Amino acid sequence: MYREHFGLREFPFSIAPDPRYLYMSDQHREALAHLVYGVTTDGGFVLLTGEVGTGKTTVCRCLLEQLPENTDIAFLLNPRLTVPELLAAICDDLGVRYPESTASVKVFVDCINRYLLNAHSRGRKTVLIIEEAQNLAPEVLEQIRLLTNLETNQRKLLQIIMIGQPELRTLLFRPDMGQLAQRITARYHLSPLTRKEVIAYVAHRLSVAGAQTALFPPSSLNALYRLSGGIPRLINVICDRALLGTYAQGKALVEKSTLLVAAQEVLGELRSKTHQWRKMRWLLAGFVPVAIVAMLVGSFYGTRLQPAAMKEGHEPTARVTARTDAARRPADLPEGQSKDMAYSALFSQWAIPYQLAGSGRACKQAQVHGLRCLEGSASLGSLFQTNRPMVLKLRDNDGSDFYVTVTAMQGDTATLVVGAEIRTVDVKEIASRWVGEYTLLWRPPKNYHGEIKPGDRGDEILWLEKQLVRVQGLEVKPRKAAVYDEDLVRRVKEFQRSAGLVPDGIAGARTLIHLSTAVGDGEPALIGGRGN
Repeated sequence: MYREHFGLREFPFSIAPDPRYLYMSDQHREALAHLVYGVTTDGGFVLLTGEVGTGKTTVCRCLLEQLPENTDIAFLLNPRLTVPELLAAICDDLGVRYPESTASVKVFVDCINRYLLNAHSRGRKTVLIIEEAQNLAPEVLEQIRLLTNLETNQRKLLQIIMIGQPELRTLLFRPDMGQLAQRITARYHLSPLTRKEVIAYVAHRLSVAGAQTALFPPSSLNALYRLSGGIPRLINVICDRALLGTYAQGKALVEKSTLLVAAQEVLGELRSKTHQWRKMRWLLAGFVPVAIVAMLVGSFYGTRLQPAAMKEGHEPTARVTARTDAARRPADLPEGQSKDMAYSALFSQWAIPYQLAGSGRACKQAQVHGLRCLEGSASLGSLFQTNRPMVLKLRDNDGSDFYVTVTAMQGDTATLVVGAEIRTVDVKEIASRWVGEYTLLWRPPKNYHGEIKPGDRGDEILWLEKQLVRVQGLEVKPRKAAVYDEDLVRRVKEFQRSAGLVPDGIAGARTLIHLSTAVGDGEPALIGGRGN
């Protein structure tokens, strides 16, 4: 209806998961990188979680476009199934024949195993994608775990991607889910967009749809961020309704008043039709006061409970312990205190001082010393490939969270600083307690201002090329100017593929860290560096 009025080729705010409209924010790019990493490695599970409407399904559809042609995909869209129904659904999607009257789990598994072995012999890879995985019953999750036992001597035969809401993470932290949690090789949690990302998201979708001008002025975009909470699906339905209202008024721009009316209509419908709005309204009403109280309490206990050594600006005195439950939280270590002590240990690896969180965030402190933070959610496998010391957030048996610092790797074990202790821990034990959050430090090139993208110019382009020459051993071609041209983009993509990264040709933090690791720059490292 309004396409011609605004000069659009198509509707820009459809809620269909069209990969063309995927706005690749930093976290969406990171999420895609973890899915690619998980699928290209052998065995285990890949986990993608996020609130309703944050773009999980769209990221997954984008993944499908990057999978090799020799990949067979099975989709499980309705996970509210019994174990036999689950196995039958997998067989149906893959075209696996089975006796029509059977309800035997063994018969189904045998049929699937034969299919997977045959696919493997033909050089094909099989991936099972489960959406709304938070609805899986425990016994069904256990059967899915058992499917990953189907293997040859060299590799697993089935790769599984589970996509779900935050409740899925809670489910997987249950004690009886420990074996499954240990098999998660890549995980990422999608959060709502920031204000800046909302503005870029709207501009991106309008551009893909053919808009020649900005249709939402700043006042409308600020209101959109506040009303949507940064949830892409809500942004879509509010913007679609606002464009319709603007068209009905015969105007060229979406005024703030029109957007407010559109949001009221949309949110009112959600309130009456779904429980999701009630949940969101409760969160919006309760989050701010709870967050303020949490910050006040954390600040109070962060200063009251810090050890004397840290108050004086010294590093904690570590004592080496050897225990079977080496990744457990010490009983006398509160979460706030463990976070400060973990960051103190991380900064110590880089030989720079760390002040308590009350005097500024850790990442801001690092920037003063020429370092940057890489933080968020990831998989342990991809993180350890960066070969950098890091802070991880773990969860104890009683559900309490605490922070540790990984300072070294030795085969299947890692050296952790846990509070005032140094421990040697099996990596599997870390994986079983890790909630997916991390922070590591890295040193960017001189004059680095952010992602290096095709067409960029500057000294960092020369630095990037020199790093690639050292890694790939290729000659530098003569250049008239420091421009990120097609040839350099091609070489960056080749490096990204070799490092297990998304080959998008954009030299972001993760690509630059992997480059520095490959070059061997002498900076703190988990293996073979100053971190040992």
